[in-house]
Amino acid sequence: MSELVKLTIDGKPVEAPAGTLVINAARQVGIEIPAFCYYEGLALQAACRMCLVEVEKAPKLLTACTLPVAKDMVVRTETPQVAAARKAMLEFLLTNHPLDCPVCDKGGECELQDMTFRYGAGESRFREEKLHVVEQQWSPVVYFDAPRCILCFRCVRICDEGMGVRALGVVNRGAHSEIAPNMANHLECDECGMCIDICPVGALTSGAYRYQTRPWEMQYVGAVCAHCADGCKTTLSVRNNQILRGNNRDRSGINGEFLCIKGRYAYDFLEHEERLRTPLVRRDGKLQPAGWKEAIALVAERFRGVKERGGSIGVIGSTRTTNEENYYLQKLARAHLGTNHIDHHQTGDVVSLLDGLAGRPGRLATTADLYNAAAVLIVGADLSQQHPLLAFQIRANVRHHGARVYVVHPHPTREEHGAARLVRARGLAGVESIREVLAGETDLVVVFGDHIKGPDVERLVSMLPESARYVALVDYVNSRGALDMGLLPDLLPGYAPAPHPGLSLQEMITATEQGTLDALWVVGANPLEGVAGCRTFLVVQELFLTETARLADVVFPAAAAYEKSGSFTNVCGEVQRLKQALAPSGAKPDLEIMGLLARQMGFELAPPLPEAVFDEIRRVVRGYDIPYATFVSGGAAQATSVNGHITHCSRPEAIQSSRDSMFTSGSLGRYCRVLQAVIEKDLVEVPE
Repeated sequence: MSELVKLTIDGKPVEAPAGTLVINAARQVGIEIPAFCYYEGLALQAACRMCLVEVEKAPKLLTACTLPVAKDMVVRTETPQVAAARKAMLEFLLTNHPLDCPVCDKGGECELQDMTFRYGAGESRFREEKLHVVEQQWSPVVYFDAPRCILCFRCVRICDEGMGVRALGVVNRGAHSEIAPNMANHLECDECGMCIDICPVGALTSGAYRYQTRPWEMQYVGAVCAHCADGCKTTLSVRNNQILRGNNRDRSGINGEFLCIKGRYAYDFLEHEERLRTPLVRRDGKLQPAGWKEAIALVAERFRGVKERGGSIGVIGSTRTTNEENYYLQKLARAHLGTNHIDHHQTGDVVSLLDGLAGRPGRLATTADLYNAAAVLIVGADLSQQHPLLAFQIRANVRHHGARVYVVHPHPTREEHGAARLVRARGLAGVESIREVLAGETDLVVVFGDHIKGPDVERLVSMLPESARYVALVDYVNSRGALDMGLLPDLLPGYAPAPHPGLSLQEMITATEQGTLDALWVVGANPLEGVAGCRTFLVVQELFLTETARLADVVFPAAAAYEKSGSFTNVCGEVQRLKQALAPSGAKPDLEIMGLLARQMGFELAPPLPEAVFDEIRRVVRGYDIPYATFVSGGAAQATSVNGHITHCSRPEAIQSSRDSMFTSGSLGRYCRVLQAVIEKDLVEVPE
């Protein structure tokens, strides 16, 4: 630990580690020094001069955002000279700043507005006509109003340092300096919107949110992003049962303030005109609207008939449904429908990793480990496209801690820039080539995609240091939870072996085409995409009429992630609570649909309530007895892994990433207008 330095700020004694900036040392004792350009975690800029303070024996005011603490330093933040400097700086900033707060989207959340009220002069000495520049649209989601910009350079730094994109820069010099995109008059970037949320004024605004409402007119619900497996918390701003924006400005959750384009904007699928709102039943060869009672009764009758005559029922689950829904689904199927034909689309080999780490507790990495580890090995994954939060954590680690990054991938990725070693190879062969270098890393986190699966996972573990921690990458928001909850033909919840293994996903698809499966129940998945026909009684729960839903005999409209409560488990095994943000219109949560079917068939199951099912999961599923207080308060708790060998049938050929990019999200991505609108959607392709 760094040596503690003693100093005095506004008469208060302060102790802070050597190297701490005065602006941060002051916060330790409740003293707020105003600043626009300073932002924790980014390079120091000292551009706005709002944080000027008096330091005893210094000949002039100094910037607290660049000044490290020193022994016996005496700092004053509220002297007449400091107050005058703050007023003058605000007066200059407002010289050309349009006073359009009543219409500016940042009204009520603007740092310049707040500081002007607190530190500014009552009136300005500058009477000249303000300079006006026409507002620019840089992309479908980013607008720029130059006169509002105060040149704090936060947007430039977050795009460069945080995202590694460098889409923004500064043109011209002096009073004519201006923020501008580095590609002519448009952005070519991740379209993440980080520049908008980090902007302290209304210079950068959101194309999805602008002119919609005011901050004080909305309710705020902390949810988990419905797309990739990183499990970012997104705070949804809701008004009149409609989501108007997403951000995480309170920095709660494992992602802090970070969100990618999906977490910040890709909630608009909820209002898509093709959203299913009523059950559909096939009559005369066509899917036609039906009532819930009729549809539930029809499915219950057909399932009951198949069971009574000893037929076969297949169940294909989802990587987007909650832990509670996945657990309830497999329990209903195994204990009451009498089938072990249960599976889902596996995108990463978590099972082989858990098996390979048997007897070695504490070897699964958390999201925070990627920020704190001394070294990171990335094998066969384009993290910036597929796992943006993990990539963000690694970039921050390199900036703040000097982490060494090793990349093994046959194609270029963003993570290779500044890497300690880059190997153009695929899988274990590439790791083997730098094995000696990695052997010297005592604090190593290994992140691997579907290039390594089956027996290769155990070989990977055996060739790396005993202290290494691992992340087996999976694609979607609850891909890890689907595995943990037992949506597998040969494994029960908690990876206990199933007594009589059932058909795999591909085997069920083949049986459906051949008509050898009597019934197939698909919940929140699209496994029959590309299949010409279906000769099986098919039931689908879905948000949209996907290729699989079009083949169905009965389609139930399901609620989306933001329309229900429950829990998700992210790629690192961290369990988070999902809070309902909206009331679904016409649709029902998958858990409720399952409960209605169970009741119609006369099965005695626990009430289909998320809280009741989660309590059962905590009691029954190994590793899920997580601290309840952490869970309900919105935190993340890592489910402890199985510390023993897993008896399972390895099917490496069935494990295949969907190769989604930052701008795609499986079938769901088709219905996200923002994802479809950005030009990058057609420019980015994640290589095999």
